[in-house]
Amino acid sequence: MNIIVNPPKTDWPEICRRNIPDDTVIEESVAGILNEVKHRGDAALKHFAREFDGVENLAIKVTRQEIEEACSLVSEEVKRAISIASENIEKFHKAQLPKEIKVEVQPGVTCYQKGVAIKRVGLYIPGGRAPLFSTVLMLGLPARIAGCNEVVLCTPRGKNGRISPEILYAASVCGISEIYGVGGAQAIGALAYGTESIRPVNKIFGPGNRYVTKAKMKVSDKVAIDMPAGPSEVLVMADETANPLFVAADLLSQAEHGPDSQAILVTTDKRIAERVEAEVKELKKHLSRTDSIEKSLSKSHAIVFDSIDTCVEFIDTYGPEHLIISAKNPWKIAGEVSVAGSVFIGNFSPESAGDYASGTNHTLPTSGWAASYSGVNIDSFIHKITYQELTPQGLENLGDTITSMAKAEGLDAHALAVEVRLQERRVGK
Repeated sequence: MNIIVNPPKTDWPEICRRNIPDDTVIEESVAGILNEVKHRGDAALKHFAREFDGVENLAIKVTRQEIEEACSLVSEEVKRAISIASENIEKFHKAQLPKEIKVEVQPGVTCYQKGVAIKRVGLYIPGGRAPLFSTVLMLGLPARIAGCNEVVLCTPRGKNGRISPEILYAASVCGISEIYGVGGAQAIGALAYGTESIRPVNKIFGPGNRYVTKAKMKVSDKVAIDMPAGPSEVLVMADETANPLFVAADLLSQAEHGPDSQAILVTTDKRIAERVEAEVKELKKHLSRTDSIEKSLSKSHAIVFDSIDTCVEFIDTYGPEHLIISAKNPWKIAGEVSVAGSVFIGNFSPESAGDYASGTNHTLPTSGWAASYSGVNIDSFIHKITYQELTPQGLENLGDTITSMAKAEGLDAHALAVEVRLQERRVGK
């Protein structure tokens, strides 16, 4: 990590630039993959599994027997951890269920709003560098709580043709039985367009690499997506009260995700930045994903500002996926931040807690998309329907308002739809 002291605002855009290489080649590759899946279906899925994952004779559908065998391989320790995490995730997401709204806006005119679960959703679960079975819980449990009738899961098979047992076990905990051993951009294409084996879905959820993210963006004219969720990132805001060891560990926890991940430290104390840098160098000696960590940290920064206010302004400019506030009065600082995916308050709230078991969702907007997107929540699996009911007297009371506005817009038939009803009502009297 390089330490930058009081960079001028003209330098902020460059500092905030994510560690994502030019994706012209990826754009073309993904377009080709999606086109193949759209026109060749299962044959394309098998071709790409062989080409990209080294899987011969791909079994697209995961059988019940395969799920049961995989579940038997999961250790009791991991099962207990999944049980505790699931309980916390369920508690927090059940509390988010929307209430039906009913308002009589004026006598005889009543408006309603009700949340209705999306019928068929597709969950993409990465299985490359790390089989993210925690993501199964983060997507599968809210889908079940929201009441989605059909939940489909896609995750890639390894070269041995197998899927991580923990992923299949987590799926069973969420009640998901429609599972396909397909990964990458081709899985997104299958969920969007459908193939002989996989019926298309109404909305696609889940993080992934640049190919998966680009595929989600490209199919969004056909099917809804949760958000553009690309390489992971964390920003730690620390003052002189922060523990440099904790901060270093938090930065490394994101850097190990992959070479495209980014870890940023923003502080008001240069000594903290220097001590964190020293702790990072020491801690990374003991970690396994050294290649990912080194490449990620080469594009990461420690930035020193003179004031908390400037730190907050920079945070809002960067728009972090994860924001950790290790400082005095952390809730006050959090209240001033308006752009972040998920915020972790105080010295004992590591980002790892949100990734696994605190109860909040870890599927979050990256690359500054936090300025306009929320992380996954119950609302992500629900669409809202509004209703209105007018009594005869209600239409009488509102009629002049409607017809005046309709005629002013030159839409005579809109006005007519009201006038014929009122005329019929008056004649009937």
